[in-house]
Amino acid sequence: MMTADPVAAYVRGREFRMLIDGQFVGARQAAVNEVIDPSTGRVVGEVPVASAADVAAAVEAAGAAQPAWQALGVDGRGECFRRFGELLRQRREELASLDALDSGNPVRAMRTDIDLCMPYLAGYPQLARWLSGEVIPGSPGGLHYTSYRPYGVVGRITAFNHPVMFAATRPLPALITGNTVVLKPAPQVSLSSLALAQLFAEAFPPGVINVVTGGAEAGDALVSHPAVKRLAFTGSVPTALVIQRRAAESGHVKQVSLELGGKNAMVVFPDADIDEAVAGAIFGMNFTTCQGQSCGSNSRVLVHRRSYDEFVARTAEELRGYTVGVAYDESTDMGPLVSAQQHERVSRYLEVGVREGATLVTGGDHPSGAPSGGYYMTPAVFADVRGEMTIAREEIFGPVISILPWDDYDQMIELANGVDLGLTASVWTANLDVAHHTADRLDAGYVWVNDSTRHYFGTPFGGTKDSGIGREEGRDELFSYLETKAVHLRLADPRAAFARLG
Repeated sequence: MMTADPVAAYVRGREFRMLIDGQFVGARQAAVNEVIDPSTGRVVGEVPVASAADVAAAVEAAGAAQPAWQALGVDGRGECFRRFGELLRQRREELASLDALDSGNPVRAMRTDIDLCMPYLAGYPQLARWLSGEVIPGSPGGLHYTSYRPYGVVGRITAFNHPVMFAATRPLPALITGNTVVLKPAPQVSLSSLALAQLFAEAFPPGVINVVTGGAEAGDALVSHPAVKRLAFTGSVPTALVIQRRAAESGHVKQVSLELGGKNAMVVFPDADIDEAVAGAIFGMNFTTCQGQSCGSNSRVLVHRRSYDEFVARTAEELRGYTVGVAYDESTDMGPLVSAQQHERVSRYLEVGVREGATLVTGGDHPSGAPSGGYYMTPAVFADVRGEMTIAREEIFGPVISILPWDDYDQMIELANGVDLGLTASVWTANLDVAHHTADRLDAGYVWVNDSTRHYFGTPFGGTKDSGIGREEGRDELFSYLETKAVHLRLADPRAAFARLG
């Protein structure tokens, strides 16, 4: 069943503008990018492309608004969060439809993404109330304590796979700790962020959060601006390396956190419940959320040889039943990839996998009945994958699972850890000893046992190796947006003070 046409309902006749200092503005140079619906390949609208001058105006507005925002305190800032949450609920259908139209993610999943914002809006103010300093016994005759201060202006660059959820939640830790924010969404998916800017303008004081859209020029201007002391980025490793370099070249020291890619191992032991493990492998790939375009997807499944053939057959059979189609159709299980470029990238990996000797068991083609102009791909399963193959080592960021057999425990651990990325992993076994030992040995920042993909607010999320720097979604992230100040008082002998009083 098709939902209301999102172009007619939410795009046609509407001008999408950036938010700078509480005002909705176009790009100063009047530059725009076309918005392409990945379900059809058609142009459905346009969004502004910020220049360096636009970004500088946003940073200036954020800097001017920061002292008053900090002075509101946690309770005052939390009240803005509460109001923003109310507006988000009211605009749920519009925002979910814009995400489906813009990113290709199924509209049902995008409604869930918006619902998942609520624990963050409620949770961060509660966590922030507990960010107290310390009294340190530094000397017998003094008082030594610490307190925390925000950096000031934070630059936040988000990824394309969860557009509205990232735009709504990723600035929150910086905001609740008293920073102001300039947000730049990924250039492929700007519609929902610009619609969300209207909610920001209603819920927050002018300049506290600003939204600029565009590509590399806008991103570079934000990263290199001297007034932006703290940067946070979610996206690919190559872009992260550019950000680190440009931040260093700016001539100013900056604090940078990075949540990057994953080539995540799901390890299935022979005693695992095969039904649960197959379901977990499919769920953990995020097929029905963002077509496998997720840094947390368990794209490498390491299955003990005793269960291997059955696991491959059942996974492939399950995925053949998926409905791949228009993102804003209520019956769609999996939508198109986000862009033609992304479709070409994933298609190249499929070709490389076959060329290097892996067996493409199912998927990787254009689904029957789907519009010919869309960027569709049926979910793909590779078997007979070896650890040295490209599809077993590089992040594909698409609907492709590589299933690898294993026999020896230590060799399996070496295989699981033998990539440059270390974001997540999962362990599937009925043996608690095996679960704990294996979770400890896996090189990953976030490990599930008999589960995958789910995030739990308050639990630090982030990766090791090239999967990033820093942790998100909990107290660690709040501290990362604060600088520590140490204060030392030399206290006089109280008896001497009384003596002076006569």
